[in-house]
Amino acid sequence: METDPRTALDRLIGAFEAFHDTASLTRDPDADSVLEATDHLLDAYTIYDDAVFTSYGIELPFDIFVDDDDDDDDDDDDIEVIDEDDDYVFDEDDD
Repeated sequence: METDPRTALDRLIGAFEAFHDTASLTRDPDADSVLEATDHLLDAYTIYDDAVFTSYGIELPFDIFVDDDDDDDDDDDDIEVIDEDDDYVFDEDDD
């Protein structure tokens, strides 16, 4: 998939804003609207990451991993963001 990095960045920013709005209005991490906004944010990030790498040959400083080992519902997957230097890890399930 080839996308203009600027267009992908604009979509990513929009996805962050939509996620923020949804989270601040809903305040329920398991609400369908929050889960949908999360999926859109992850998709927008993936598209931006691919566009930057394809156009400039530069990798973003963190990666997203979705734990698919669980046999449970996909909404319960752990999502971790790990930077390239392994200095910081964000686990969505941590409080």
